[in-house]
Amino acid sequence: MRSLLRLSYSTYAGLIFFLALGFTALGLLLVTPGLVRRRRLARACARVLLRLLGMPLSVSGLELLPQGQCIVVANHVSYLDGIVFTAALPPRFGFVIKREMAGVPLAATVLHRIGSQFVERFKPGRSTADARRVLRTAASGQSLVFFPEGTFSEQPGLLEFHAGAFITAARAGCPVVPAVIRGTRVALGPTDSQPRPYPLSIELLPPVACEPGATDAAESLRQRARAAILGNLREPDRAAA
Repeated sequence: MRSLLRLSYSTYAGLIFFLALGFTALGLLLVTPGLVRRRRLARACARVLLRLLGMPLSVSGLELLPQGQCIVVANHVSYLDGIVFTAALPPRFGFVIKREMAGVPLAATVLHRIGSQFVERFKPGRSTADARRVLRTAASGQSLVFFPEGTFSEQPGLLEFHAGAFITAARAGCPVVPAVIRGTRVALGPTDSQPRPYPLSIELLPPVACEPGATDAAESLRQRARAAILGNLREPDRAAA
């Protein structure tokens, strides 16, 4: 009986995502002018999607977001994480995403239309060029969201952070806002092919600013932001393993 209910929900979730919202949202994003308008539309669609999927989202700490530019960094556990942050954050935020997502036709088009930045993780030449492009985006004053682990795994715990988000923040001279996402591992785990309804939450933590006179501002930001996330995540430190 339980497997039948799970299959029924998965079928429903697939229809909602691909037919009702996937193609509807894509069509609207293709004809909507202006990046901020498209991000507002994506935010509304993400909220409707989570509500229809039985994944209520609670967000705490929005008042901690600086009024100006900032970089949000968060733990990464599921393909749902980007959708959840799209639903949670104001439309001034863009996403920095692994380049593999540029090969997923529907998702890639949506991500392009909301101003996401794709970055290469494995090819040094391409990775350097992508990093420069992200830096130019940050230098223009845009706020960005990074998942600095770069990937997620089946085992709970926080992986080591890549430096890109923190180099970007240090060079742009803006604070880093650590964030903790919970519930997406249960709703759609790394090895799951079928989602399940489950409450989700995002907790934004106090901003971490560059230390005046720090000899390595990016490394300082990385260590302090990671410590803040690890201290609130209640999962193992996988970097220490």
